[in-house]
Amino acid sequence: MKTSRRTFLKASAAASVAAANAGRLQAQAAGRLGPDTAALARILAEPVLQRNLLKAPVKVDTLELLRDGTTFLVRVPQQRRRREHHGPEQLAPAGRVSAVPKASGAVFVGKDARDLESLLWEVYRYQSNYKFQGLAFWVCVATVEMALLDLMGQISGKPIGELLGGVRRRDIGVYRASGNRGNTPEAEVDDLKRLAAETGARAVKFRLGGRMSNNADSLPGRSEALIPLVRKTFGDDMTLYADSNSSYDAPNAIRIGRLMQDHKYAMFEEPCQFDDLWATKQVSDALTIPVGLGEQEFSMRRFQWAIENRVMDIVQPDLHYFGGYIRCTRVARMAAAAGMPCTLHLSESGFAYLNILHFASYVADPGPFQEFKGETRIPFECDSSPLTCTNGTVRCPSGPGFGIRIDPGFVRRFKPFNTV
Repeated sequence: MKTSRRTFLKASAAASVAAANAGRLQAQAAGRLGPDTAALARILAEPVLQRNLLKAPVKVDTLELLRDGTTFLVRVPQQRRRREHHGPEQLAPAGRVSAVPKASGAVFVGKDARDLESLLWEVYRYQSNYKFQGLAFWVCVATVEMALLDLMGQISGKPIGELLGGVRRRDIGVYRASGNRGNTPEAEVDDLKRLAAETGARAVKFRLGGRMSNNADSLPGRSEALIPLVRKTFGDDMTLYADSNSSYDAPNAIRIGRLMQDHKYAMFEEPCQFDDLWATKQVSDALTIPVGLGEQEFSMRRFQWAIENRVMDIVQPDLHYFGGYIRCTRVARMAAAAGMPCTLHLSESGFAYLNILHFASYVADPGPFQEFKGETRIPFECDSSPLTCTNGTVRCPSGPGFGIRIDPGFVRRFKPFNTV
């Protein structure tokens, strides 16, 4: 009996679908898949901003970008509500920061800030901004979004967490992270002890490998020596994390991860090159230690795929790199549906830790500890929290918006850079 080409292709396609479904069922049984595509799509379609807390329109009259050296402020002048972003790692390049009003002003100015969710899509489309997706675009959008959230918080009298779903907790556990590579294991342990002692932190993180180094270590044998030494130094009561910053291929990441497992580490962050989701999944499938990933991700769809396919165990978007609270909240909701914590990556200093405190105050599962890089040197007042770390915990402010007032004298140092 002859089989037509069309019949053959239909049969082949049906067999492929059956095999894919069988594979998915096996992965689900092993606990290595999240909710399906349709379930995550429904989560992404749900609103985030609680518009009911703002009864009247909040018109955006103008946006100001102010500059003092390598530090920038975005201001919404009609209410004199200020949001400050400080930190050379994220915002120093003037060309990148100057994209804020060019990319955002024409979309946000004159609009109702309560429409922020739809405006985020419009600014993505505006003049083909999507072609600039990445830090050059999303950092700028996040900055404007935070200014508008602070404005709406001040008007409604509600903190950020209430605007974005409801505050669940205020006392936030933190961990201290070392940024060192190339020092000896003994020197690194001394630095970690100092960081932990400064804050009473019950969790610390350090760096492995050589950063995007194709398996090379920053010093020969440093990672293999450091992993057991840190555990021996701090004992079993300290939670330990380590970040390889894309140092390894899958086989070497599994080798390092098993050593971490033997010493009861709680997270192996970015074991393989950050965009090799398949290698990272191979590692997370092979290990019992949780694998973290997400700081370099800019695509909502890739986060959706990674969560659906359980590429990682801890989801780590960056609040600034990924475009702000609303986008990160959607990622956190998808992660929660998959039973995964969403623990933000911290990309800068200044008030970045304040931003993370607010995020951790309202999402379902932020994980037990948030990254803390030390207290800000920017002068401010806060009636509801000292914003200092005591016994490894920082209290999230409960005042309107972000709950702080930046010293006007500090703001006066800034000069107009661009206005829309």
